[in-house]
Amino acid sequence: MADYYDINHILMEEEPVSVVFRVGANGAGLLDPGSENNNVEAGAKVELPFWLAQDLCTREAVSINNPTFYNHRIRKEMQADPACVNLRSRCPYFYELGCKLAPLVSDRSLGSFLLYTLRGRFKDILCKAHSIAFSATSKFLQLLTREESQLFDAAYTSMKAFKKWRLEGPRLEKASVLGRKRRREESLHAP
Repeated sequence: MADYYDINHILMEEEPVSVVFRVGANGAGLLDPGSENNNVEAGAKVELPFWLAQDLCTREAVSINNPTFYNHRIRKEMQADPACVNLRSRCPYFYELGCKLAPLVSDRSLGSFLLYTLRGRFKDILCKAHSIAFSATSKFLQLLTREESQLFDAAYTSMKAFKKWRLEGPRLEKASVLGRKRRREESLHAP
């Protein structure tokens, strides 16, 4: 479970998800903007925040539809070139929300699609984190999801620390103990 006070987790759970009510809900008309009375009829399609849709789905009151950013058109774009697709504009919490949705939706290929997407973008993210100029990072970061941005930041910080160590840090030298040990072994094996 994520940290209770993690703002990113709270924002991810606020992502709207399309649901279809399996049963009628009395007194919940404010959930359905098209409702004329204070009830939601069975079969009504409504957009709910993920946290509410997840709870209602576990109670078997609704069925969750796959969001549009996981549909076949997006999957075809990812197969063409995953690095060029702007996932942030579709859903900034693309992977985290997808992992939480996978057991709840009828689409059993969602998990493998998320893995394929991350694999396709991972190498490009790391290559750019290690080689991109600081001025060009903001344009590239606009395409990344929150999870990918964290990965980019970790790789960028790691490369900066490595370069600093390489230029300014102490040089590695062979320990004097290693030389002595080798001489002892040579004298023991000598005839």
